[in-house]
Amino acid sequence: MAAPILDYVENHVPMRTAAFFDLDKTIIAKSSALAFSRSFYQGGLINRRAVLKSAYAQFVFLVGGADHDQMERMREYLSALCRGWDVQQVREIVAETLHDLIDPLIYDEAASLIEEHHAAGRDVVIVSSSGAEVVEPIGEMLGADRVVATRMVVEDGRYSGEIEYYAYAENKAKAVRELAETEGYNLARSYAYSDSVTDLPMLEAVGHPYVVNPDRGLRREAIARGWPVLSFNRPVQLRQRVPSLPVPSRTVLAATAIGAGAAAAGLVWYAAKRRR
Repeated sequence: MAAPILDYVENHVPMRTAAFFDLDKTIIAKSSALAFSRSFYQGGLINRRAVLKSAYAQFVFLVGGADHDQMERMREYLSALCRGWDVQQVREIVAETLHDLIDPLIYDEAASLIEEHHAAGRDVVIVSSSGAEVVEPIGEMLGADRVVATRMVVEDGRYSGEIEYYAYAENKAKAVRELAETEGYNLARSYAYSDSVTDLPMLEAVGHPYVVNPDRGLRREAIARGWPVLSFNRPVQLRQRVPSLPVPSRTVLAATAIGAGAAAAGLVWYAAKRRR
């Protein structure tokens, strides 16, 4: 009996699925890259003028979102700004101030969605155009399984000002498809969430796209395509919120899947035996 049960499990347990989340204005209420500007100033990495410019950029981002041209200008500005920064110092500043700066910005609705996807056995992947040194600790804090983020070129422990990989627009969709290939995700049964029309390729890559607090361009697309529109407006201290669902461990989920497969195989065997 062991072999037929294993064959059933291997052939009938559904492919893995994932939920892909943009970060800024989808999971958190601000731009993650700009949220640390004051901390970088206190650490001596930027001057007061840069802090004020970052605050203005944050305001523009919050009020109207960022179209392609604005994203390109922000990319050029941040690339030039961080040229020569010590990478280890950046990581230390982010680690020291992460909970104070980012924790209060997390949408309760997004945290609940992450819990629900995990409870359903889906991997949670954050796909953000912000830098990896910022996004990876945020992903760890949120319990994400994987992170895709922009990577800067590093020379002798410092940023060169050049970008090695820009997680933006079509690059996000490409990263999603590559992860699906390597991790075995069924994209037709997977989910994606974003606020920006620049993430349209990522949303188109999955079978269940959702738009969150969308900018005008993405709202038009969502209405035309019949995509669900979600409104997140409750930032909450992550450490103080009560989880919406108990999240089973991956071991429990795997055991459940195997148990379900074995039970179904047993029913098939029993029905065949009765027909003899």
